[in-house]
Order: sequence, then C-alpha cells, then structure tokens
Amino acid sequence: MREFVAALPKAELHVHHVGSASPEAVARLAARHPDSPVPTDPQALADYFTFTDFAHFIEVYLSVVDLLRTPEDIWTLTHEVGRDLAAQNVRYAELTMTPYTSIARGIPAEAYVEAIEDARRAAERDFGLVLQWIFDIPGESGLPSADVTLDTALRLQPDALVGFGLGGPEIGVPRPQFADHFAQARAAGLHSVPHAGESTGPETIWDSLDHLGAERIGHGIAAAQDPALMERLVADGVALEICPTSNVRTRSVPSLEEHPLPTLVEAGVTVTINSDDPPMFGTTLNREYEIAAELLGLDEAGVTALATAAVDASFAPDDLKARLRSEIEAAGS
Repeated sequence: MREFVAALPKAELHVHHVGSASPEAVARLAARHPDSPVPTDPQALADYFTFTDFAHFIEVYLSVVDLLRTPEDIWTLTHEVGRDLAAQNVRYAELTMTPYTSIARGIPAEAYVEAIEDARRAAERDFGLVLQWIFDIPGESGLPSADVTLDTALRLQPDALVGFGLGGPEIGVPRPQFADHFAQARAAGLHSVPHAGESTGPETIWDSLDHLGAERIGHGIAAAQDPALMERLVADGVALEICPTSNVRTRSVPSLEEHPLPTLVEAGVTVTINSDDPPMFGTTLNREYEIAAELLGLDEAGVTALATAAVDASFAPDDLKARLRSEIEAAGS
C-alpha cells in the first residue's frame, strides 16, 4: 500500500503554508533570527513540535510564523513547499495562506502577494505542481485580521486565489461574527472554506454552514457526534477535509484508533484526506492516505476513490479536474 500511495497522483486541499515548512527550512530561518525561541537544530524541532493541546500548537505555530520577515522568506518557503508536495506526487494543491500574520509583521500586502504569486509560477515550472490559494483569517486575531484578509483578497485579487477561510482556535472565536466578511468574499466569487468542528463540537460546523455559507469544512470531525448534521452535509454535498494525524497531535482526538473517520464515511459524508501542517505533526500526505486506508479497511481501489474525491471536491478548473481524474484512474488500474 505504501508504494501504491506514493505512486498515486493526488490533490491536497487542506495544507497550511507556514505549517508546511520543513525542519531544515525552519532551522535555517531560526538561525537568521536569533531572537526567536525556535530551535536552530532540526533534531530539536521534534521536541519543540510536541504539543500539549490545541492552544499550545497555536503558540508554537505563531513562533514559526514570526520567522518569516521578508518577501524573500515568503518566496523561498512557498517554492520549497511546492517542491515537497510534488515529491509526494501531489499534482494540485490548495495552499492555505494567512496573509495577515505577515502583513502585521511589516511585510506590505502587495509584496506578500507578489512573492507568493511569483513562487507559484516558479513551482509549476520547476515541479509541475499547480498551486491555488485559500486566504485564511487567523481567528485568534479577531475582526481586525478579517478586515485585512478580506482587503488583501479583494483589492489585490491574486490570480490563483480561489477560497476564503477561517483558521486558528475555535474556542472563544464565534463563527457568526465573520458572516459579513464571508458574504463579501463569496460575492466576489471566492469559495467559503472555514475550519470548524476540530477542537469544538458540532455547533461550529452548523454556524459555518448557516452563517458563512461553507462549501467545504476544514476538519469537521465533530460532525460524527450529530446524525442530523451528517445528514445536512450529505444533502448539501459539503465535503470534509480530514487530517487524521493532526487531530491526534493537537489532542482533538485521543488516538488514531478512535478517529471518527469511519463514522463519517459510513454516514455517506464526502471526505478528503489531507496533511494540515505535516512537518509539525511528523507526517506527510502519503502517510495520511496510508492511515485512512487502515482506518477504513480500503484496498487499492478504495484509495483511488479517495484520491478522486479530493479532485472532485477541489476548486480546480474543470479541464484540470478532468486531467487529474484520468491520471488517478490510470495509476489505480
């Protein structure tokens, strides 16, 4: 199964830009900025990336964000993330970007967008990977961050921007407060893809559907606790972006054996498999597919269907979707 997954063309729909920085990249950035608490030794980062709970994860994540202080840092990281995804046979990815955290640290919005767009084009040229963006509101920074994220999206309109999201902690960050921001983003043609139901119960998922017009849900694992909610997801065709290892590492789920993925699939909910913040969680997208195959008892045909589901749930152009489906089908046959 490991070799089959590695050779299978894949789409990644839930992976964070900063959270995809390799240990080597993080160590290099930390060495440039000795005022940071982030270790400069890649081996020591394994201990640094051991999280006690979701709040601790956010704290550590933001310390890594603080290492990105110039547009050149942003370009280099984006290009390296593209390289690492392509090495796993990922052909298409919707990379979750959080422009506010860079803008708040002094990088102009225009320079940020120029850096990621140029790096995207370079990644497609160098690695054959198609990248598109989801601009994410960092929930811990509240409405001011939502204002900046929306302004950056609508005023600068990056060519590859397809979605508008909401990440960070869920506890103490009510989803309805961002309803107007999401309404404006949707009116401009962006897809709604908030995180919800990861570290809280089903209510944040309901709120994301009812107030934010969610078309996909980041994580959404708490839906398994609510049969009516699962019925709603099935009826509306809303896919969940499932990241099994992440849920365990942030203590949102006690163990992989207790992960609700099988319950969601049994209820008919569309699921996609993703890696979230792979180096921070000691995983890869390939490994997440292997875990999903084990949890669901899938053979190669079942794993091929999972890969196809991600393409179908993506916001890729129709011609690219058709090509990706054909490539997956050929690899799985």
